[in-house]
Amino acid sequence: MEKVIGKVSATEKSPSTIDNFYFWTDKKQILSPFDIVKVEHEGQSVTYGVIEEISHVTDAPSHFTSYISSDFGDITPNIGNMNRLGMNYVKCSVAHNTKGIYTPVLNDQQVSLCNPDDIKAALGLSDEDVKNPLVCGYLQMYKGEEAIKVKVVLDSHFLIGPDGAHINVSGISGLAAKTSYSMFLLRAIQQKFRSDDNESVAFVFFNVKGRDLMAIDEPNNELPDEDKKIYTDKLGLNPTPFEHVSYYYPYGKDKLTAQTQSYAAPSDIKAQMSKGKAKAYKYTFDKCQDKLDLLLANEDDSTGTMESCVNYIINHEGNFKNIDKWSTFKDVVDECTKAGTNTGGKGEILVTSWRKFKRCIAKAINNDVFAKDILDGEVDICDEISNKLRKNQVMVIDIARLDENTQSFVFGSVARAIYDLKLGAERDDIPHKVILFVDELNKYASSDVPKNSPILRQLLDIAERGRSLGIILFSVEQFRSAIHDRVKGNCATAAYGRTNAIEVSKSDYRYIPKTYQNMMTRLSPGEYIISNPALRSLVNVRFPRPTYKQFPNG
Repeated sequence: MEKVIGKVSATEKSPSTIDNFYFWTDKKQILSPFDIVKVEHEGQSVTYGVIEEISHVTDAPSHFTSYISSDFGDITPNIGNMNRLGMNYVKCSVAHNTKGIYTPVLNDQQVSLCNPDDIKAALGLSDEDVKNPLVCGYLQMYKGEEAIKVKVVLDSHFLIGPDGAHINVSGISGLAAKTSYSMFLLRAIQQKFRSDDNESVAFVFFNVKGRDLMAIDEPNNELPDEDKKIYTDKLGLNPTPFEHVSYYYPYGKDKLTAQTQSYAAPSDIKAQMSKGKAKAYKYTFDKCQDKLDLLLANEDDSTGTMESCVNYIINHEGNFKNIDKWSTFKDVVDECTKAGTNTGGKGEILVTSWRKFKRCIAKAINNDVFAKDILDGEVDICDEISNKLRKNQVMVIDIARLDENTQSFVFGSVARAIYDLKLGAERDDIPHKVILFVDELNKYASSDVPKNSPILRQLLDIAERGRSLGIILFSVEQFRSAIHDRVKGNCATAAYGRTNAIEVSKSDYRYIPKTYQNMMTRLSPGEYIISNPALRSLVNVRFPRPTYKQFPNG
């Protein structure tokens, strides 16, 4: 029998309602926000409550009374003129009733701690509630001898479709372990669907920081035994790294970095290439004419002048016919910037517009990834997605060392290639779901990104239509409030890591109880607050350390 810790208290000022109730408990009883308690209710039902606030009160009417009762300010422990009566009272949010009876719980009903089955029933995590279980962490409930760990499983249909899709993960850089939690979920997905022919999944990751994700198929030899035990015993997962991984490094002419632009060690890159696991990627002009708008993703083009230049080029007008090299392209653009040049016929594009266009693209296409041709061991990344992305495969694309404009171009071209794969490719082995993982989402979908940005339009389309197409977005950023409303609004799941008080004061957090907001400012690494349509309440989950190789300082 579960431990009884108190009784419901319904007063004139703090009555029980269909949403909340209060109970008193001993001041020595250790409880925490997110802990779950249960109360016997009408019709032999049970009401479960999630703890939101805990207060301590004594019979002293004021702080001055408390001061006087301690012999007018004597700070000696346990010395005073009188012993004050004290107790804790707790506010709970009603999460669930076992028979759907949501009338207020009654005064003086006993309040008890829960066992693991109760906790699952309260949150909608029982076998009856979760038809397609996907591990997303574990709960650590209560303290001391009463402490228990409970596996948290989400219905995968509410994370990667068809019932819901996309997840947004936010939190302060470093402390919140955003990438680690995303990788934990993604590895759990790969394990779940590795042999499922009816619901196959493929993955495309962007490495945007150092060399974080450039060895995710290599084991973490420093993974503590305690974490391994959590993987196997508590979560039912194999503590092994990702499988079927291919790495793609941006081409570079520097021989010292194995002809790539990457923070990864040249010896590691060469070893991966020798095993056929890694290639360098390039962009040739003949395959990029229809992607030139992506070079302007960070430029404000409210008048549409640069868009006119792009359309002029794509339609092979003027001297832009039969161009197959970036160098020739630059020469023709340079000709258009000269005074007296007439382009566009009746709807002439002004020379000043061509000059602005040249300034915007000149720096980007000077990067080594914009090359003349593709040689052995090198690939066009869009062709790789179109022709080689299959179930269980993980493609990791390194963009960490590229400049911001080139990063945007690579991201935009890959997102577009995934979209084209799902819409029009003629292959029998196209994965049912393609998960696109992107860190630092604020670069591509913040509220400050120009509204005409083609990458923003692509992300909005994925967020709004991706579920039906099988394109799932796993996005990460430091501050959720900075992301475009239509992107985060279409993410069925939100994961909140540690953040600061300024961030939690924003409108994105107004539906979260104040106590939980305050908790967000002191969450530990390996701890997240999760919101998902299939859960009956916000859940404070924990997860073990990553199973793949970790690099010091990222």
